[in-house]
Amino acid sequence: MQQDDTFATNLRFACATRRSISQICREIGINRQQFNRYINGEARPSAHNVARMAAFFGLSAEDFSLAPKLFEARMIRPERHRLEAGQLLEGFPGDAAALRHHFGYYQTYHLSLSWPGFVVCSCAHIYEEGGSIRVKSIERIRDKANEIEQFSKYVGLVTFWRNRIFIAERTVGQASMLAQTILMPFEVHQRVYLRGTTMGVSWRKENLPYASRMIWRHIGLDPDKRQMLSRCGLLPFGSRHLPSAVRRFLEAPEAEVLTIPAEY
Repeated sequence: MQQDDTFATNLRFACATRRSISQICREIGINRQQFNRYINGEARPSAHNVARMAAFFGLSAEDFSLAPKLFEARMIRPERHRLEAGQLLEGFPGDAAALRHHFGYYQTYHLSLSWPGFVVCSCAHIYEEGGSIRVKSIERIRDKANEIEQFSKYVGLVTFWRNRIFIAERTVGQASMLAQTILMPFEVHQRVYLRGTTMGVSWRKENLPYASRMIWRHIGLDPDKRQMLSRCGLLPFGSRHLPSAVRRFLEAPEAEVLTIPAEY
């Protein structure tokens, strides 16, 4: 059996494990007509599309090159680590087509337990790579009064379910932390702000867990990145660099930072 025939045979078997071809194409974000050509062995997808398909089925791109019997065994009896995490990982990226409307760079704003009374302004980028929809974020804080200079990078995955955007991130470095954010997608007549909640661990307050409002401002697909980074930092509510929509969202009485006291 030729390699292209092997790929098509394996892809057909993988598709048979799902409800419909239409759903597969919709969630991966591949044209149905083109996908049919892959299934029928009339065309071979690019490495990028193979990676996207593999991620959707919880496989590696190399798995599609296995002999059909081995491929079937891999699909039916996944490796142990895939079996344990597979159901969670299958949740990413969810509705990829809907997520693509939110690609680009953002200036993000949230209230922090570590700096009460200030807004933390950071920057983030949502993009697609290797079959996944990913996010990279940078947080830069200069606190002259306490002689603190903090520069943190985050990497994570993004998924879209039931009209909500879910983001899971971890910091890059030895002292990694996890953070989770849930955002509401753009409204019909508003394509700038994503509003929601972020949850993490405080940096200065005894590593206490906290949750607060968060709002993302879309600034384009290719902005001036130097200027974007220069805006990052601690902002007082009266700062001219704080958009009025951000101020209103974060100043609302119900926008207090929630945490769990240490004595609990």
